[in-house]
Amino acid sequence: MPRTAARAAAHTAADDLHDTVRLAVAALRQAPPDAWEGRAGTLEWDCWETVEHLADDLFAYAVQLGPAAPPLDGDVPFVWQARRPGGPANAVHADHAAGPAGLLQVLEACGALLVAMVRTTPPETRAHHAYGVSDPEGFAAMGLVETLVHTHDLAAGLGLPWTPPDAPCARALARLFPTAPTGTPPWPTLLWATGRAELPGHPRVTAWRWDSSVRDDGAAGQA
Repeated sequence: MPRTAARAAAHTAADDLHDTVRLAVAALRQAPPDAWEGRAGTLEWDCWETVEHLADDLFAYAVQLGPAAPPLDGDVPFVWQARRPGGPANAVHADHAAGPAGLLQVLEACGALLVAMVRTTPPETRAHHAYGVSDPEGFAAMGLVETLVHTHDLAAGLGLPWTPPDAPCARALARLFPTAPTGTPPWPTLLWATGRAELPGHPRVTAWRWDSSVRDDGAAGQA
């Protein structure tokens, strides 16, 4: 992909992530204060842990782009650890004393960190991810999918509505799930691709992963 096109794609992905994190935080603020210890949908984590996990994902993607020479064979070596057996292994944890408002502030801050890194990192930058060495656009798309689907999990656990706009869902599918159906509504298709919903005419997904590898990488440095 030519450099100018790659930069434009990264900025669009950053805008999608920025807007979606804001929508997610606004939706989650409607949760009752005593609901955060319940399970997040079908996950094994409670709702508080799931927000911490999502914030941690956004943080991890941001810092992966940060070094002058980002690693191509592993993660930036922060310590990720769970606070209980079976809990998410995070580097980011929210202070329980700050309550749900503080928890959501942590999420918003980590989202802003990834948005800023994607907007300011040269588009030819490459960094490791287990599902394929990626570029700033790819890391934004990964953060977007994490935000979309984990807010779905949280909304199920907290009893909240959550139906995001079609456009960012469609762009996330195109970037990370290139073999997903294209003639179906984007949001149900993304839930199907991540194993969270049925999609008429297609078998249920029981094991899934995205493809974060860079598209047309040989042209990444062109003007």
